[in-house]
Amino acid sequence: MPNRLATEQSPYLLQHKDNPVDWYPWGDAAFERARREDKPIFLSVGYSTCHWCHVMEHESFENGSVAGLLNEHFVSIKVDREERPDVDRVYMTYVQVTTGSGGWPMSVWLTPSLEPFYGGTYFPPTSRWGRPGFVEVLEEIARLWREERDRILQSAADTVERLRSLGGRLRGGAVPGPGVLTQAVREYAGAFDSRRGGFGSAPKFPRPSELLFLLREHHRAGGARAASRAGDDPLEMAVTTLRAMAMGGMRDHLGGGFHRYSVDADWRVPHFEKMLYDQAQLVLAYLEAAQVTGEPFFADVATDTLEYIRRDLTDAGGGFYSAEDADSVPPEEADKSHTPNPKSQSVPPKSEGAFYIWRDEEIGDALGDEADLFRLRYGVLPDGNAPFDPQDEFTGKNLLYTARSLEEVASITGRTPDAAAAAIERSRGILRGIRATRPRPHLDDKILTAWNGLMIGAFARAARTLDGGRSYLEDARRAAAFLQTHLWRSSDATLLRRYRQGDAAVEAYAEDYAYLIFGLLELFQAGGDPGWLEWALTLQRRMDELFWDAEHGGWYSTTGRDTSVLLRLKEEYDGAEPAASSVAVLNLLVLSHLTGGPEGPPLRSHPSGRSGGASAPPDQTMAERIERAIGLFSAGGTIHGRVVPFLLAALSTYHAGISQIVVAGEPDAADTAALTAVIRRRYLPTAVLVPVAETRRRALAALLPWTGALRAREGRATAYVCHDFACQAPTTSPEELDAILDNA
Repeated sequence: MPNRLATEQSPYLLQHKDNPVDWYPWGDAAFERARREDKPIFLSVGYSTCHWCHVMEHESFENGSVAGLLNEHFVSIKVDREERPDVDRVYMTYVQVTTGSGGWPMSVWLTPSLEPFYGGTYFPPTSRWGRPGFVEVLEEIARLWREERDRILQSAADTVERLRSLGGRLRGGAVPGPGVLTQAVREYAGAFDSRRGGFGSAPKFPRPSELLFLLREHHRAGGARAASRAGDDPLEMAVTTLRAMAMGGMRDHLGGGFHRYSVDADWRVPHFEKMLYDQAQLVLAYLEAAQVTGEPFFADVATDTLEYIRRDLTDAGGGFYSAEDADSVPPEEADKSHTPNPKSQSVPPKSEGAFYIWRDEEIGDALGDEADLFRLRYGVLPDGNAPFDPQDEFTGKNLLYTARSLEEVASITGRTPDAAAAAIERSRGILRGIRATRPRPHLDDKILTAWNGLMIGAFARAARTLDGGRSYLEDARRAAAFLQTHLWRSSDATLLRRYRQGDAAVEAYAEDYAYLIFGLLELFQAGGDPGWLEWALTLQRRMDELFWDAEHGGWYSTTGRDTSVLLRLKEEYDGAEPAASSVAVLNLLVLSHLTGGPEGPPLRSHPSGRSGGASAPPDQTMAERIERAIGLFSAGGTIHGRVVPFLLAALSTYHAGISQIVVAGEPDAADTAALTAVIRRRYLPTAVLVPVAETRRRALAALLPWTGALRAREGRATAYVCHDFACQAPTTSPEELDAILDNA
C-alpha cells in the first residue's frame, strides 16, 4: 500500500510513495510522533533527478529488511530539497561542518527536537568503498539511542549552538576597492586549466557565475589588466571555458541544453541530468560571450539551449519545469517484453545516460551515406568513444562531443564547409527523431519561482541581444504572467515557491524573490512594459521586509517564522545557484539607476489594508543596502573570488558605474529597431536599457519620473545616453548613437 507520501505534490516524495518505509513528509505529524514515542528521526533529503538518490532508494528504501529497521527504531522523514531549501540548508551545513563534504542524498539523524547528531550523504546497504553500511549505521544509532542517549542529546545541543555561531560569523566591513576584483581574477588564473578550460581538475562543473564575473571584469578593466599582468586575461578564461563546455559531452549535441557536470577534466563524460537553473545561467553567459567576442558560435549555443527549454521544459501555461533525470531505460531493454508481475513488480532497469548514448551501428543504419560525416564531427568510434569506462552501460557506446571542426570534416570528406554543415544538421534531425522514440528520462514537472525567474531573465536577454529575438520576449512574458497568476497572492503580497498540477504551495524564500526580480528587470528592459517594473519594485520591498538584516546587512534565506527550521542562515556561497544576497545586490544596482531615487515610488495599498511590505528603515536607502550587503562579505578588505563570484560581478558593476540608455519610439517601428540594433551589437553589461513607447509613457513616468521628458523627436525614434540621470544630446541617427557609445 502507498505510504503517506502518496498525497504529496513533490515528484521526489512521490517517487518514494510505494516504499515499505513508513515515510512522513516534513511536518508536525512526524515531529509529534517522534516526541510521543521518544524515537530519533531519520531525515532523508534529495530531489527527483538525483542519480544517487535513486541508487539508495533501490538498495535500501525498497528493501523490506532495511525498512523494518527504520520503522522499528526511527521516525522517517523525506524532504525535497528543491521545495524546502530552508530545511536542506540547515542540515547540509551540519553535514559539511562535521564531515567536510556534502551532497545528495543527504542522510541525517535528529533528536525529537530536530537537533542533528549524526549525518552523511549516500550510504550503501552494507559497508563498501570505505563507506559504512546503512544497516550497520541504523543498528548502531539505535543502540546508542538506547544506551547513551544523554551523550547524544548533549552533543546535538552543542552542535546546534556551534552552527548558530557560524550563522552569525559575517559581520561586515566597507565596500572594497577595485583591487579586490583584480585579486579575484588572479585567483581564477591560478586555478585555470588553459588547455581544457574550466578551473581545477575533475569533476568540472558549469558554474556560470564565475564566467559572468570574468566577462564583466574584462569589460571594466580588461585592457588595463592585459597591459599590467600577462596571463590574467579574464576574457580568455571565460570564452575558453564556454567553448570547451559547448564542444564537449557536457552539451547535448542533438537536443540542446547542458548536463549537470563533467566527471572528467576534458568535459567529455557528463553526469546526464539537466537542471533548469543551469540552462538559464549558461544562456546568459553564452549571450554575453557572443556580444563581447562577436562570434556567432556562442549565440548559436544559447539559441540551441533556449530551443531545448521551449520544446522539453515548458508547461502549456508558460511556466518552466525543473529538470530531467540522468537515468532512463536503455532502448534495448525497452524493446524486451517486461510485463510487470504483481509479486515481483519487475520493471525494465534504468541506467545513467541511456537516452543519450549510441552504438556505432545505430548511427550507420540511421544515416547511411552521411554517417561518416557525423562520426568524424562527433567522435563516434566502432567500439565506443568513452575515454574511460565509468559505468558498464557505456561499454561499446558513444558519447557525442565535437571531435573535429566543420572545416576539418569538410576537408576529410571532400565537401565544402557549407555542404558538410547541412549534412550534419540533417543527421542531427534524424537522430533526434529516433531518440524521441526511446524511453525518456523522468521529468520533474514542478515549477519553481526562483528557477523560473532565472529563465525569464535568460529569454528576455535573448530577446534584446539576438537578431529576431522578439519571439523570445513572448516566452519570457508568458512565464512571468504564469508566475503572477499562480504563485503571487496580491491580496497579502505573498509570493509562493512551487506550483504543480494546479497546486501552489510553500511560501517563497529570499532566492525566489531575488531571482524573480532579476528576471522581471530583464523583461522590462527587453519589452518596456512598466507593469513588470512595478511588480519588481513591489517584490524588492517585500523581500527587504521579510529577509533584510537591519543589524548586519544582507538578506537571510528565510523569514525565521517557521520554528521547525532551527537556524536562520544567510547563503554565503555562489554555487550552482547564486546566493540571494549576491543577486539582490545586482538587482538593487539596476533599480537604483532606474527609479531616480533611493527607494523608488510608493507602493499601492492592497485590498487587505496591508502595503506590499513595509520598506526598509528610512535610513537604509537602496545605495546603503547595496554597500552594506557587499561589505558583509568583505571583512578584512577582501572577498574570496572562488566563493562569491556573482557578488563580485555585482561589485564590478558597482565600480564600473551604471549608465542608462533610453530609446523612445514604438517597439515595432523600423527606426526604433535601427537604434536598438546598435545597442544589441555591443557588450554593455553595466548599462540599463529603458524602452519608452508613447502608449506607455504615462505609466512609465509614474514609476520613473525622469523619463517623462525623454520623447521621440520630430516623429522619429530617439536615443538618450545618460549617466546618473544626466543625459547627453539625443540622437535619431544609428551612426551617431554608435559614436556616442564609443565615447561613453
